[in-house]
Amino acid sequence: MKNKKNTVIEYMFITLGCALMALSLNLFLKPNTIAPGGVTGLAIIIEKLTGIPIDVTNLVVNIPLFIAGLMILGAAFGAKTAYATVMLSVFIRAFLILFGEGVIITHDLLLAAIYGGLILGLGLGIIFRFGGTTGGTDLAGAILNKYFPSLSIAKLMMLLDLMVVAIAGLVERNIETSLYSIIALYILVKLADFIVEDLSYAKAFYIISSQPDEIGRRIMEEIGRGVTAFQAKGLYTGTEREVLMCVVNRAQVAKLKEAVYAVDEKAFIMVTTVHEVLGEGFKEIKK
Repeated sequence: MKNKKNTVIEYMFITLGCALMALSLNLFLKPNTIAPGGVTGLAIIIEKLTGIPIDVTNLVVNIPLFIAGLMILGAAFGAKTAYATVMLSVFIRAFLILFGEGVIITHDLLLAAIYGGLILGLGLGIIFRFGGTTGGTDLAGAILNKYFPSLSIAKLMMLLDLMVVAIAGLVERNIETSLYSIIALYILVKLADFIVEDLSYAKAFYIISSQPDEIGRRIMEEIGRGVTAFQAKGLYTGTEREVLMCVVNRAQVAKLKEAVYAVDEKAFIMVTTVHEVLGEGFKEIKK
């Protein structure tokens, strides 16, 4: 029952993501001919050069990508991708009927690039976070991410889209088209990355002090976080000490600093950003 509920929630958010993407494309990007990459942009280029219709190119590119996605990423991912791909097309058509062909929110190309990129990135980020893609370069990015995990889906998608954007500018013989498209592309990738990776970020503290036991006790009692001690040796002084490690959420950062300096004002603290924390006290590990 819980799995069914989770699946329904995932598809609801994927639907929301598709609606946001369609709004961005219909109201900001398409009316101002700002092309943030993608298979659609590639299809337009191919049609200009060869006369092959856009829908044919979309099918020719997306069908093998979808098959590869099923084989590499699994059936569940493929089902969500198929759903998102169809729903994006449905929302684009529905908003065209609702708003009409000629509706433009702004004629300012910079505003169109910024807000179009923001809304498109928000939609894509939601879809990525709940395990889907909308086909095209985001599906290609998800496949490549399997082999290059150090690069996020959004960054891989940006590299593929940049190639499409650059070619579009050459074909259109209008460098401004490419420049504004790159702005929209950069914004959408950054926002999609933030939604996928940074919403649940935490802070990891490494603490070196002459009073590790007292500091560890205060952290556990006052903040309620676990502390791990590592044996370390300072090569300059030759002194052996314990290094404390503790991970806290954003709201507990100031409290942890206060707890440390209340015990030892000369403590040495290193703070790093952790993009995801799984386990007790943080996010549940999904099997």
